[in-house]
Amino acid sequence: MHLEEVSSSKKKRNAIIVTELPYQVNKAALLERIASLVNEKKLDGIADLRDESDRDGIRMVIELKRDAVAAVVQNNLLKKTALESTFSGNFLALFGSGTVPQRFTLREALDCFLDFRFQTIRNKCIFQLDKVENRAHIVDGLLVALEFTDRVIEIVRNAPDQASARAALMDPDTPELCLSSAQADAVLKLQLGQLTRLNGDKLRDEKKTLTESQATLQNLLTNDTAVRDSMIEEFESLKKRFATPRKTKILPDEDEALSEIDYIQNERSVIVVTRGGYIKRMPLKTFETQNRGTRGKRGASNNMSDDNEVAHFFSCNDHDTILMTTQSGIAYGLRAYQVPEGSRTAKGAPIPSVLPVKSEDVITSVLPVSEFSKNEFIVLATEFGWIKKTPLAAFENLTSRGLIIASLADGDRLNWCEKCTDADDILLGSTRGQATRFSASELRPTGRTSRGVKSMTLKKGDTIADMNVLRKDDEYVLAVTTEGYGKRVKTDEFRKTARGGSGVIAIKFKAGRVDDRISTMRVVNEEDEILLITSQGVIVRQKVKDIPCQGRSATGVLVQKVDVKNGDTISTVSIVPREEEENGN
Repeated sequence: MHLEEVSSSKKKRNAIIVTELPYQVNKAALLERIASLVNEKKLDGIADLRDESDRDGIRMVIELKRDAVAAVVQNNLLKKTALESTFSGNFLALFGSGTVPQRFTLREALDCFLDFRFQTIRNKCIFQLDKVENRAHIVDGLLVALEFTDRVIEIVRNAPDQASARAALMDPDTPELCLSSAQADAVLKLQLGQLTRLNGDKLRDEKKTLTESQATLQNLLTNDTAVRDSMIEEFESLKKRFATPRKTKILPDEDEALSEIDYIQNERSVIVVTRGGYIKRMPLKTFETQNRGTRGKRGASNNMSDDNEVAHFFSCNDHDTILMTTQSGIAYGLRAYQVPEGSRTAKGAPIPSVLPVKSEDVITSVLPVSEFSKNEFIVLATEFGWIKKTPLAAFENLTSRGLIIASLADGDRLNWCEKCTDADDILLGSTRGQATRFSASELRPTGRTSRGVKSMTLKKGDTIADMNVLRKDDEYVLAVTTEGYGKRVKTDEFRKTARGGSGVIAIKFKAGRVDDRISTMRVVNEEDEILLITSQGVIVRQKVKDIPCQGRSATGVLVQKVDVKNGDTISTVSIVPREEEENGN
């Protein structure tokens, strides 16, 4: 299987070419299976499928769509079709004496074969050594006969028969001969023409060769390393004679194992989280580009209730990690593609069906992370004014099971979680109208379970209303009170102060509004739009540029009329996401 660029209908496209099939896989059935998966939309990214096989071999062409990722399509083909298949090999053989059946692993079978070859070479050496020693014994006798040729001829001539001649040659009283039975038989079989000097030289050369062979065989019988070297030489000889190019590859299973993410294409998506605890994912292409001034498309449920109000709306890649933190100090992590997909008008899936979030707990922040950079941090702030900075890399192995990321005091809640670098500033505002700004580098990085440090000194009954990470290009801070008053303030007016102080005035409340408090202090741009939601579910949408820019000590203007007498207040202020504002709402 490999990737090629093929021409089809005067267009060039990438295609996956299959030239070999696994054992017992039928080509026609495989093509039918792939076509069925494409029609059922279980296999994406395939534009065309055809068979170009001929007498030269198999060639299946799988043309890819222009936006398809070849590696993802290939991984899905291997997972969902028979292009990658497994079959069992049962290594059952007789072991030991040949009477005990045993099931072998591949390694055990190879070890058993090597042990067999080792013992076979040893047995072969024993047999050959016996032959060499017997022949050397005969050659010794022939050399003795050549040395005393006249005495041998005399014994043979005077002997009445062959048996008497053999006995005379073996007679211990003849010290110059005294041959063994085998040597005497070999001498009696000699012809007179073999008793020449030339034949004697041949016998001496043979004696030398036999002595060397005897030493080699003795070494093989006593030295295990020599036997293994001999085995290697045999295997190399067999390889030269019979080797053919290998058609398969042996790969370590643990290194080549594919995870779930390898089957998912890394496309752009939009994720929506509502105040009511619902979440959904939509392909970004759902919101196609439209002309300026059009009404756009709705990206959430038509029932615009408090539960359906959008709390978090952002675009990300499907391979990104989504970090979700709750008010109880627990963080959850999941891949973007694991968020259930929904239509534009669908309500979405309840968050407890996706993550093990308790019913009484609330998701307070959602952050998409493409890369866990060592230079970035997560800043966490609580309602009682505690703040901490933790390296982003500490959350790399975060899973959907969740981890505690902050230790909270009784009654305290973790309401804010943002990414930052040491070059950024932190801006916090309290409900009593105070604000403090300090550099993020003043916070010492701490572990996940630490409590953190005090961000600002709060008066009795005061709590943190909002936290923002200020960057160089941020222009304005929008301050909105619970009774509907608001203003824009330039970020430059909030000078840096020491962490832990009481801060500076962010807003003054209207005279007589003794119960008014800051609801939101949010970094905004002039082209943004906001949604103001009251505790009784009244929603107003306004442009940021329509809210006047005033100083820190100003009281602001009426942004939304609130029925304070009946207990209504501004509960949340959300920035309308740019994707939603431009492409649909």
